[in-house]
Amino acid sequence: MTADLDIPALSVFVFFFLLVTVMGFVAARWRRPETLAHLDEWGLGGRKFGTWITWFLIGGDFYTAYTVIAVPALVYAVGAYGFFALPYTIIVYPFVFAVMPVLWQAAKDKGYVTAGDVVYGTYGSRSLELAVALTGVIATMPYIALQLIGMEVAIKALGLHGEVPLIVAFLVLAFYTYSSGLRAPALIAFVKDIMIYIVVLVAVAIVPSKLGGYGAVFDAADAAFKAKGSGGILLSSAQILPYASLALGSALAAFMYPHTLTGIFASSGGNTIRKNAVLLPAYTLLLGLLAMLGYMGHAAGLKVTSNNDVVPALFKTLFPGWFAGFAFAAIAIGALVPAAVMSIGAANLFSRNVWKAYVNPNVTPSGEAQVAKITSMLVKIGALVAILVLPTQFALDLQLLGGLWILQTLPALIFGLYVSWFRAPALLAGWAVGFVAGSLIAWSDGLKPLHSLTFGDTKLTLYTGLLALAVNIVVAVVVNAVLTLGGRTPAVAAGR
Repeated sequence: MTADLDIPALSVFVFFFLLVTVMGFVAARWRRPETLAHLDEWGLGGRKFGTWITWFLIGGDFYTAYTVIAVPALVYAVGAYGFFALPYTIIVYPFVFAVMPVLWQAAKDKGYVTAGDVVYGTYGSRSLELAVALTGVIATMPYIALQLIGMEVAIKALGLHGEVPLIVAFLVLAFYTYSSGLRAPALIAFVKDIMIYIVVLVAVAIVPSKLGGYGAVFDAADAAFKAKGSGGILLSSAQILPYASLALGSALAAFMYPHTLTGIFASSGGNTIRKNAVLLPAYTLLLGLLAMLGYMGHAAGLKVTSNNDVVPALFKTLFPGWFAGFAFAAIAIGALVPAAVMSIGAANLFSRNVWKAYVNPNVTPSGEAQVAKITSMLVKIGALVAILVLPTQFALDLQLLGGLWILQTLPALIFGLYVSWFRAPALLAGWAVGFVAGSLIAWSDGLKPLHSLTFGDTKLTLYTGLLALAVNIVVAVVVNAVLTLGGRTPAVAAGR
Protein backbone atom coordinates (compact mmCIF):
# COMPACT_ATOMS: atom_id res chain seq x y z
CA MET A 1 0.00 0.00 0.00
CA THR A 2 2.74 2.48 0.89
CA ALA A 3 4.93 1.75 -2.14
CA ASP A 4 2.62 3.64 -4.49
CA LEU A 5 1.65 6.32 -1.99
CA ASP A 6 2.01 9.87 -3.29
CA ILE A 7 2.67 11.87 -0.11
CA PRO A 8 2.34 15.42 -1.56
CA ALA A 9 -0.88 14.45 -3.34
CA LEU A 10 -2.24 12.70 -0.25
CA SER A 11 -1.43 15.69 1.98
CA VAL A 12 -3.31 18.14 -0.24
CA PHE A 13 -6.20 15.67 -0.58
CA VAL A 14 -6.53 15.18 3.18
CA PHE A 15 -6.42 18.95 3.82
CA PHE A 16 -9.33 19.71 1.52
CA PHE A 17 -11.29 16.66 2.61
CA LEU A 18 -10.98 17.74 6.25
CA LEU A 19 -11.99 21.27 5.26
CA VAL A 20 -15.27 20.17 3.70
CA THR A 21 -15.91 17.74 6.56
CA VAL A 22 -15.79 20.62 9.03
CA MET A 23 -18.00 22.67 6.71
CA GLY A 24 -20.50 19.81 6.55
CA PHE A 25 -21.01 19.81 10.31
CA VAL A 26 -20.89 23.62 10.61
CA ALA A 27 -23.65 23.80 7.98
CA ALA A 28 -26.19 22.82 10.66
CA ARG A 29 -25.67 26.33 12.10
CA TRP A 30 -25.60 28.09 8.72
CA ARG A 31 -28.78 30.14 8.29
CA ARG A 32 -29.89 28.26 11.37
CA PRO A 33 -33.64 27.64 11.57
CA GLU A 34 -35.62 27.22 14.77
CA THR A 35 -35.43 23.48 14.22
CA LEU A 36 -34.09 20.97 11.72
CA ALA A 37 -36.78 18.51 12.86
CA HIS A 38 -38.98 19.26 9.85
CA LEU A 39 -38.61 18.10 6.24
CA ASP A 40 -38.93 21.67 4.99
CA GLU A 41 -35.78 22.55 6.95
CA TRP A 42 -33.74 19.33 6.97
CA GLY A 43 -34.67 18.20 3.45
CA LEU A 44 -35.19 21.53 1.65
CA GLY A 45 -33.10 24.02 3.60
CA GLY A 46 -36.21 26.03 4.49
CA ARG A 47 -36.93 26.73 0.78
CA LYS A 48 -34.79 29.86 1.10
CA PHE A 49 -31.84 29.27 -1.23
CA GLY A 50 -31.24 32.27 -3.49
CA THR A 51 -29.76 32.46 -6.97
CA TRP A 52 -26.10 31.78 -6.15
CA ILE A 53 -26.67 29.08 -3.56
CA THR A 54 -29.11 27.35 -5.92
CA TRP A 55 -26.63 27.69 -8.79
CA PHE A 56 -23.87 25.98 -6.83
CA LEU A 57 -26.23 23.39 -5.35
CA ILE A 58 -27.89 22.32 -8.61
CA GLY A 59 -24.57 22.52 -10.43
CA GLY A 60 -23.05 20.43 -7.66
CA ASP A 61 -25.62 17.64 -7.83
CA PHE A 62 -26.14 17.72 -11.61
CA TYR A 63 -22.46 17.78 -12.64
CA THR A 64 -21.19 15.04 -10.38
CA ALA A 65 -17.90 13.35 -9.52
CA TYR A 66 -18.78 10.48 -11.77
CA THR A 67 -19.35 13.00 -14.57
CA VAL A 68 -15.76 14.20 -14.11
CA ILE A 69 -14.57 10.61 -14.45
CA ALA A 70 -17.10 9.13 -16.88
CA VAL A 71 -17.47 11.78 -19.59
CA PRO A 72 -13.73 11.93 -20.44
CA ALA A 73 -13.63 8.12 -20.12
CA LEU A 74 -16.45 7.79 -22.66
CA VAL A 75 -14.80 10.26 -25.03
CA TYR A 76 -11.53 8.34 -24.63
CA ALA A 77 -13.34 5.10 -25.50
CA VAL A 78 -15.70 6.11 -28.33
CA GLY A 79 -14.79 9.65 -29.34
CA ALA A 80 -17.40 12.17 -30.52
CA TYR A 81 -20.32 10.06 -29.29
CA GLY A 82 -19.22 10.78 -25.73
CA PHE A 83 -20.03 14.46 -26.24
CA PHE A 84 -23.80 13.77 -26.15
CA ALA A 85 -23.71 15.15 -22.59
CA LEU A 86 -23.15 18.66 -24.00
CA PRO A 87 -26.35 19.07 -26.05
CA TYR A 88 -28.31 17.27 -23.33
CA THR A 89 -27.17 19.78 -20.70
CA ILE A 90 -28.17 22.61 -23.05
CA ILE A 91 -31.56 21.21 -24.09
CA VAL A 92 -32.55 20.74 -20.46
CA TYR A 93 -32.41 24.42 -19.45
CA PRO A 94 -35.27 25.79 -21.61
CA PHE A 95 -37.32 22.97 -20.06
CA VAL A 96 -36.19 24.07 -16.59
CA PHE A 97 -36.91 27.73 -17.39
CA ALA A 98 -40.45 27.04 -18.60
CA VAL A 99 -41.63 24.18 -16.38
CA MET A 100 -39.80 24.17 -13.06
CA PRO A 101 -41.06 27.56 -11.76
CA VAL A 102 -44.61 26.25 -12.25
CA LEU A 103 -43.76 23.08 -10.37
CA TRP A 104 -42.01 25.08 -7.63
CA GLN A 105 -45.08 27.29 -7.17
CA ALA A 106 -47.36 24.28 -6.81
CA ALA A 107 -44.99 22.77 -4.24
CA LYS A 108 -44.69 26.03 -2.31
CA ASP A 109 -48.42 26.73 -2.22
CA LYS A 110 -49.37 23.25 -1.01
CA GLY A 111 -46.31 22.41 1.09
CA TYR A 112 -45.15 19.62 -1.22
CA VAL A 113 -41.67 18.25 -0.53
CA THR A 114 -41.39 15.55 -3.21
CA ALA A 115 -42.60 14.57 -6.66
CA GLY A 116 -44.85 12.02 -4.95
CA ASP A 117 -46.52 14.84 -3.01
CA VAL A 118 -47.21 16.74 -6.22
CA VAL A 119 -48.71 13.68 -7.91
CA TYR A 120 -50.92 12.80 -4.94
CA GLY A 121 -52.04 16.39 -4.54
CA THR A 122 -52.94 16.60 -8.22
CA TYR A 123 -54.67 13.26 -8.72
CA GLY A 124 -55.52 11.99 -5.23
CA SER A 125 -54.16 8.55 -6.11
CA ARG A 126 -52.06 6.69 -3.57
CA SER A 127 -51.12 4.08 -6.19
CA LEU A 128 -49.74 6.68 -8.61
CA GLU A 129 -47.98 8.46 -5.73
CA LEU A 130 -46.33 5.20 -4.68
CA ALA A 131 -45.26 4.39 -8.24
CA VAL A 132 -43.56 7.77 -8.62
CA ALA A 133 -41.96 7.59 -5.16
CA LEU A 134 -40.56 4.07 -5.54
CA THR A 135 -39.30 4.84 -9.04
CA GLY A 136 -37.44 7.84 -7.64
CA VAL A 137 -35.84 5.81 -4.86
CA ILE A 138 -34.70 2.87 -7.01
CA ALA A 139 -33.44 5.16 -9.78
CA THR A 140 -31.40 7.15 -7.26
CA MET A 141 -29.66 4.23 -5.56
CA PRO A 142 -27.30 3.32 -8.44
CA TYR A 143 -26.67 7.04 -9.01
CA ILE A 144 -25.29 7.30 -5.46
CA ALA A 145 -23.23 4.17 -6.08
CA LEU A 146 -21.66 5.84 -9.12
CA GLN A 147 -20.56 8.77 -6.97
CA LEU A 148 -18.79 6.33 -4.69
CA ILE A 149 -17.15 4.76 -7.76
CA GLY A 150 -15.86 8.22 -8.71
CA MET A 151 -14.53 8.70 -5.20
CA GLU A 152 -12.97 5.25 -5.23
CA VAL A 153 -11.10 6.03 -8.48
CA ALA A 154 -9.68 9.24 -6.96
CA ILE A 155 -8.65 7.49 -3.73
CA LYS A 156 -6.89 4.68 -5.60
CA ALA A 157 -5.01 7.22 -7.71
CA LEU A 158 -3.42 8.49 -4.48
CA GLY A 159 -1.94 5.05 -3.88
CA LEU A 160 -4.48 4.08 -1.23
CA HIS A 161 -5.91 0.62 -1.80
CA GLY A 162 -8.45 -1.51 -0.03
CA GLU A 163 -11.90 -0.68 1.24
CA VAL A 164 -11.09 1.28 4.40
CA PRO A 165 -10.48 4.73 2.82
CA LEU A 166 -13.79 4.56 0.93
CA ILE A 167 -15.66 3.44 4.06
CA VAL A 168 -14.16 6.32 6.07
CA ALA A 169 -15.18 8.83 3.39
CA PHE A 170 -18.67 7.29 3.35
CA LEU A 171 -19.02 7.60 7.12
CA VAL A 172 -18.07 11.27 6.98
CA LEU A 173 -20.70 11.85 4.29
CA ALA A 174 -23.34 9.91 6.20
CA PHE A 175 -22.86 11.69 9.51
CA TYR A 176 -22.82 15.27 8.30
CA THR A 177 -25.81 14.66 6.03
CA TYR A 178 -27.67 13.23 9.02
CA SER A 179 -26.67 16.22 11.13
CA SER A 180 -27.11 19.12 8.71
CA GLY A 181 -29.46 17.96 5.98
CA LEU A 182 -29.48 19.85 2.68
CA ARG A 183 -27.54 22.76 4.14
CA ALA A 184 -24.37 20.62 4.20
CA PRO A 185 -24.11 19.90 0.44
CA ALA A 186 -25.31 23.45 -0.33
CA LEU A 187 -22.39 24.93 1.65
CA ILE A 188 -19.82 22.40 0.43
CA ALA A 189 -20.91 22.94 -3.18
CA PHE A 190 -19.21 26.34 -3.14
CA VAL A 191 -15.82 24.74 -2.46
CA LYS A 192 -16.42 21.77 -4.76
CA ASP A 193 -17.41 23.82 -7.79
CA ILE A 194 -14.60 26.35 -7.42
CA MET A 195 -12.08 23.49 -7.15
CA ILE A 196 -13.49 21.73 -10.23
CA TYR A 197 -13.34 24.97 -12.23
CA ILE A 198 -9.70 25.49 -11.23
CA VAL A 199 -8.77 21.90 -12.12
CA VAL A 200 -10.43 21.94 -15.53
CA LEU A 201 -9.23 25.40 -16.56
CA VAL A 202 -5.65 24.61 -15.55
CA ALA A 203 -5.81 21.26 -17.33
CA VAL A 204 -7.13 22.60 -20.65
CA ALA A 205 -4.54 25.39 -20.56
CA ILE A 206 -1.49 23.34 -19.50
CA VAL A 207 -2.01 19.82 -20.86
CA PRO A 208 -2.22 20.74 -24.59
CA SER A 209 0.95 22.83 -24.28
CA LYS A 210 2.74 19.72 -23.02
CA LEU A 211 1.33 17.60 -25.82
CA GLY A 212 2.07 19.86 -28.79
CA GLY A 213 -1.15 21.89 -28.89
CA TYR A 214 -4.78 21.08 -29.64
CA GLY A 215 -4.01 20.15 -33.24
CA ALA A 216 -1.69 17.41 -32.03
CA VAL A 217 -4.30 16.29 -29.48
CA PHE A 218 -7.00 15.85 -32.16
CA ASP A 219 -4.57 14.17 -34.54
CA ALA A 220 -3.48 11.69 -31.87
CA ALA A 221 -7.07 10.89 -30.91
CA ASP A 222 -8.08 10.44 -34.55
CA ALA A 223 -5.14 8.12 -35.17
CA ALA A 224 -5.96 6.08 -32.05
CA PHE A 225 -9.59 5.53 -33.11
CA LYS A 226 -8.56 4.57 -36.66
CA ALA A 227 -6.04 2.08 -35.28
CA LYS A 228 -8.72 0.61 -33.02
CA GLY A 229 -11.24 0.42 -35.87
CA SER A 230 -14.07 2.05 -33.93
CA GLY A 231 -14.99 5.49 -32.66
CA GLY A 232 -13.79 8.77 -34.09
CA ILE A 233 -13.55 12.49 -33.45
CA LEU A 234 -16.58 13.10 -35.72
CA LEU A 235 -20.00 11.44 -35.70
CA SER A 236 -20.87 9.18 -38.59
CA SER A 237 -24.16 9.82 -40.40
CA ALA A 238 -25.66 6.72 -38.75
CA GLN A 239 -24.85 8.08 -35.30
CA ILE A 240 -26.60 11.45 -35.62
CA LEU A 241 -30.17 10.34 -34.84
CA PRO A 242 -29.20 8.05 -31.92
CA TYR A 243 -26.98 10.84 -30.57
CA ALA A 244 -29.83 13.37 -30.77
CA SER A 245 -32.38 11.01 -29.18
CA LEU A 246 -29.99 10.16 -26.36
CA ALA A 247 -29.44 13.87 -25.70
CA LEU A 248 -33.18 14.65 -25.75
CA GLY A 249 -34.19 11.71 -23.57
CA SER A 250 -31.44 12.41 -21.06
CA ALA A 251 -32.50 16.07 -20.90
CA LEU A 252 -36.12 15.18 -20.17
CA ALA A 253 -35.05 12.71 -17.47
CA ALA A 254 -32.51 14.96 -15.76
CA PHE A 255 -34.88 17.03 -13.64
CA MET A 256 -37.21 14.15 -12.82
CA TYR A 257 -34.60 12.73 -10.42
CA PRO A 258 -35.24 13.36 -6.70
CA HIS A 259 -31.90 15.15 -6.22
CA THR A 260 -32.44 17.72 -8.98
CA LEU A 261 -36.04 18.28 -7.89
CA THR A 262 -34.79 18.76 -4.33
CA GLY A 263 -32.59 21.61 -5.58
CA ILE A 264 -35.60 23.11 -7.38
CA PHE A 265 -37.93 22.85 -4.37
CA ALA A 266 -35.27 24.34 -2.08
CA SER A 267 -35.09 27.52 -4.20
CA SER A 268 -36.50 30.74 -2.84
CA GLY A 269 -38.75 31.46 -5.83
CA GLY A 270 -39.62 31.00 -9.47
CA ASN A 271 -37.33 33.83 -10.57
CA THR A 272 -34.43 32.12 -8.80
CA ILE A 273 -35.07 29.03 -10.92
CA ARG A 274 -35.31 31.06 -14.14
CA LYS A 275 -32.05 32.88 -13.40
CA ASN A 276 -30.39 29.53 -12.79
CA ALA A 277 -31.69 28.17 -16.08
CA VAL A 278 -29.84 31.07 -17.71
CA LEU A 279 -26.66 30.73 -15.62
CA LEU A 280 -26.27 26.95 -15.37
CA PRO A 281 -25.10 26.47 -19.01
CA ALA A 282 -21.75 27.82 -17.73
CA TYR A 283 -21.30 24.33 -16.30
CA THR A 284 -21.88 22.89 -19.78
CA LEU A 285 -18.94 24.92 -21.05
CA LEU A 286 -16.92 23.38 -18.23
CA LEU A 287 -18.22 19.94 -19.18
CA GLY A 288 -17.11 20.42 -22.79
CA LEU A 289 -13.61 21.33 -21.65
CA LEU A 290 -13.63 18.38 -19.28
CA ALA A 291 -14.63 15.97 -22.07
CA MET A 292 -11.56 17.04 -24.01
CA LEU A 293 -9.43 15.29 -21.40
CA GLY A 294 -10.49 12.03 -23.09
CA TYR A 295 -8.75 13.05 -26.30
CA MET A 296 -5.77 14.31 -24.32
CA GLY A 297 -5.43 10.82 -22.84
CA HIS A 298 -4.72 9.48 -26.34
CA ALA A 299 -2.26 12.30 -27.06
CA ALA A 300 -0.43 11.52 -23.81
CA GLY A 301 -0.13 7.88 -24.86
CA LEU A 302 -1.90 6.61 -21.74
CA LYS A 303 -2.46 2.88 -21.40
CA VAL A 304 -5.09 2.19 -18.73
CA THR A 305 -6.75 -0.99 -17.55
CA SER A 306 -10.08 0.84 -17.17
CA ASN A 307 -11.34 3.85 -19.13
CA ASN A 308 -12.34 5.39 -15.78
CA ASP A 309 -8.64 5.74 -14.95
CA VAL A 310 -7.96 8.19 -17.80
CA VAL A 311 -8.43 11.44 -15.85
CA PRO A 312 -6.44 10.37 -12.74
CA ALA A 313 -3.67 8.94 -14.94
CA LEU A 314 -3.49 12.18 -16.93
CA PHE A 315 -3.04 14.27 -13.80
CA LYS A 316 -0.52 11.87 -12.26
CA THR A 317 1.50 11.84 -15.48
CA LEU A 318 1.53 15.55 -16.39
CA PHE A 319 1.25 17.44 -13.10
CA PRO A 320 3.23 17.64 -9.85
CA GLY A 321 1.93 15.60 -6.94
CA TRP A 322 0.43 18.52 -5.03
CA PHE A 323 -1.78 19.57 -7.98
CA ALA A 324 -2.77 15.98 -8.68
CA GLY A 325 -3.85 15.77 -5.02
CA PHE A 326 -5.88 18.96 -5.48
CA ALA A 327 -7.57 17.45 -8.55
CA PHE A 328 -8.33 14.17 -6.76
CA ALA A 329 -9.74 16.11 -3.80
CA ALA A 330 -12.00 18.03 -6.20
CA ILE A 331 -13.26 14.74 -7.63
CA ALA A 332 -13.85 13.18 -4.21
CA ILE A 333 -15.61 16.29 -2.89
CA GLY A 334 -17.53 16.31 -6.16
CA ALA A 335 -18.91 12.94 -5.06
CA LEU A 336 -19.91 14.12 -1.60
CA VAL A 337 -22.24 16.91 -2.76
CA PRO A 338 -24.45 14.92 -5.18
CA ALA A 339 -24.39 11.78 -3.02
CA ALA A 340 -25.68 13.82 -0.08
CA VAL A 341 -28.44 15.49 -2.12
CA MET A 342 -29.40 12.19 -3.73
CA SER A 343 -29.73 10.44 -0.40
CA ILE A 344 -31.79 13.35 0.95
CA GLY A 345 -34.08 13.31 -2.09
CA ALA A 346 -34.64 9.56 -1.80
CA ALA A 347 -35.17 9.86 1.97
CA ASN A 348 -37.77 12.61 1.52
CA LEU A 349 -39.68 10.37 -0.90
CA PHE A 350 -39.66 7.40 1.47
CA SER A 351 -40.57 9.42 4.53
CA ARG A 352 -43.40 11.39 2.93
CA ASN A 353 -44.82 9.02 0.30
CA VAL A 354 -44.23 5.59 1.81
CA TRP A 355 -43.90 5.93 5.58
CA LYS A 356 -46.47 8.67 6.09
CA ALA A 357 -48.79 7.39 3.38
CA TYR A 358 -48.83 3.71 4.38
CA VAL A 359 -47.13 3.08 7.73
CA ASN A 360 -47.94 5.99 10.03
CA PRO A 361 -50.32 8.61 8.56
CA ASN A 362 -50.31 10.47 11.89
CA VAL A 363 -46.55 10.86 12.13
CA THR A 364 -45.48 14.26 13.47
CA PRO A 365 -43.28 16.62 11.43
CA SER A 366 -40.33 15.80 13.71
CA GLY A 367 -41.02 12.08 13.33
CA GLU A 368 -41.19 12.48 9.58
CA ALA A 369 -37.81 14.25 9.58
CA GLN A 370 -36.32 11.51 11.78
CA VAL A 371 -37.51 8.80 9.38
CA ALA A 372 -35.92 10.74 6.52
CA LYS A 373 -32.61 11.04 8.39
CA ILE A 374 -32.48 7.31 9.07
CA THR A 375 -33.50 6.51 5.49
CA SER A 376 -30.74 8.75 4.11
CA MET A 377 -28.24 6.69 6.11
CA LEU A 378 -29.70 3.38 4.90
CA VAL A 379 -29.71 4.52 1.28
CA LYS A 380 -26.01 5.39 1.46
CA ILE A 381 -25.25 2.09 3.20
CA GLY A 382 -27.04 0.25 0.38
CA ALA A 383 -24.99 2.12 -2.23
CA LEU A 384 -21.74 1.39 -0.35
CA VAL A 385 -22.54 -2.31 -0.03
CA ALA A 386 -23.32 -2.44 -3.75
CA ILE A 387 -19.89 -0.98 -4.55
CA LEU A 388 -18.02 -3.25 -2.15
CA VAL A 389 -19.84 -6.50 -2.93
CA LEU A 390 -21.14 -6.32 -6.50
CA PRO A 391 -19.19 -5.78 -9.74
CA THR A 392 -18.87 -2.13 -10.77
CA GLN A 393 -20.61 -2.97 -14.05
CA PHE A 394 -23.76 -3.79 -12.03
CA ALA A 395 -24.02 -0.19 -10.84
CA LEU A 396 -23.36 1.09 -14.37
CA ASP A 397 -26.09 -1.12 -15.82
CA LEU A 398 -28.57 -0.09 -13.14
CA GLN A 399 -27.77 3.58 -13.75
CA LEU A 400 -28.61 3.18 -17.44
CA LEU A 401 -31.92 1.61 -16.41
CA GLY A 402 -32.40 4.34 -13.79
CA GLY A 403 -32.53 7.03 -16.47
CA LEU A 404 -35.12 5.02 -18.39
CA TRP A 405 -37.18 4.43 -15.24
CA ILE A 406 -37.20 8.00 -13.94
CA LEU A 407 -38.24 9.28 -17.37
CA GLN A 408 -41.51 7.32 -17.00
CA THR A 409 -42.56 9.60 -14.12
CA LEU A 410 -42.60 12.69 -16.36
CA PRO A 411 -46.26 12.45 -17.52
CA ALA A 412 -47.59 11.99 -13.99
CA LEU A 413 -45.49 14.82 -12.59
CA ILE A 414 -45.64 17.38 -15.39
CA PHE A 415 -48.87 16.94 -17.38
CA GLY A 416 -51.08 17.86 -14.42
CA LEU A 417 -49.41 21.27 -14.19
CA TYR A 418 -50.98 22.25 -17.52
CA VAL A 419 -54.02 20.07 -18.25
CA SER A 420 -56.69 18.62 -15.99
CA TRP A 421 -58.18 15.89 -18.18
CA PHE A 422 -55.73 13.07 -17.40
CA ARG A 423 -56.98 10.54 -14.87
CA ALA A 424 -54.75 8.75 -12.39
CA PRO A 425 -55.51 5.19 -13.67
CA ALA A 426 -54.49 6.23 -17.18
CA LEU A 427 -51.20 7.72 -16.02
CA LEU A 428 -50.54 4.69 -13.81
CA ALA A 429 -51.17 2.36 -16.76
CA GLY A 430 -48.82 4.44 -18.93
CA TRP A 431 -46.15 4.40 -16.24
CA ALA A 432 -46.42 0.61 -15.78
CA VAL A 433 -46.26 -0.20 -19.49
CA GLY A 434 -43.42 2.25 -20.13
CA PHE A 435 -41.47 0.96 -17.12
CA VAL A 436 -41.87 -2.73 -17.97
CA ALA A 437 -41.57 -2.44 -21.76
CA GLY A 438 -38.53 -0.16 -21.52
CA SER A 439 -36.84 -2.50 -19.05
CA LEU A 440 -37.49 -5.55 -21.24
CA ILE A 441 -36.18 -3.81 -24.36
CA ALA A 442 -33.05 -2.67 -22.52
CA TRP A 443 -32.53 -6.19 -21.17
CA SER A 444 -32.90 -7.72 -24.64
CA ASP A 445 -30.28 -5.25 -25.91
CA GLY A 446 -27.77 -6.23 -23.25
CA LEU A 447 -28.59 -3.14 -21.16
CA LYS A 448 -27.39 -0.83 -23.91
CA PRO A 449 -29.09 2.60 -23.95
CA LEU A 450 -30.08 2.47 -27.65
CA HIS A 451 -32.59 0.28 -29.50
CA SER A 452 -32.98 -0.25 -33.25
CA LEU A 453 -36.36 -0.29 -35.01
CA THR A 454 -36.75 -1.60 -38.55
CA PHE A 455 -39.45 -0.32 -40.92
CA GLY A 456 -38.98 -2.09 -44.24
CA ASP A 457 -35.63 -0.93 -45.55
CA THR A 458 -35.39 1.83 -42.95
CA LYS A 459 -33.61 1.28 -39.66
CA LEU A 460 -33.93 3.78 -36.82
CA THR A 461 -31.82 3.64 -33.67
CA LEU A 462 -33.16 5.65 -30.73
CA TYR A 463 -32.69 6.04 -26.99
CA THR A 464 -34.65 3.26 -25.28
CA GLY A 465 -35.92 5.59 -22.54
CA LEU A 466 -37.45 7.90 -25.15
CA LEU A 467 -39.16 4.95 -26.85
CA ALA A 468 -40.53 3.80 -23.51
CA LEU A 469 -41.79 7.33 -22.77
CA ALA A 470 -43.59 7.42 -26.13
CA VAL A 471 -45.30 4.10 -25.31
CA ASN A 472 -46.09 5.45 -21.84
CA ILE A 473 -47.83 8.54 -23.24
CA VAL A 474 -49.74 6.62 -25.93
CA VAL A 475 -51.06 4.12 -23.35
CA ALA A 476 -52.02 6.96 -20.98
CA VAL A 477 -53.91 8.80 -23.73
CA VAL A 478 -55.74 5.66 -24.90
CA VAL A 479 -56.73 4.52 -21.40
CA ASN A 480 -57.76 8.07 -20.53
CA ALA A 481 -59.99 8.21 -23.62
CA VAL A 482 -61.55 4.87 -22.70
CA LEU A 483 -62.25 6.05 -19.15
CA THR A 484 -63.73 9.31 -20.47
CA LEU A 485 -66.02 7.50 -22.92
CA GLY A 486 -66.97 5.12 -20.15
CA GLY A 487 -68.15 8.01 -18.00
CA ARG A 488 -65.54 7.62 -15.27
CA THR A 489 -65.10 10.80 -13.22
CA PRO A 490 -61.59 12.10 -12.60
CA ALA A 491 -59.97 11.58 -9.23
CA VAL A 492 -60.47 14.42 -6.77
CA ALA A 493 -57.31 16.32 -5.98
CA ALA A 494 -56.37 15.68 -2.40
CA GLY A 495 -53.91 18.43 -1.51
CA ARG A 496 -51.65 18.24 1.54
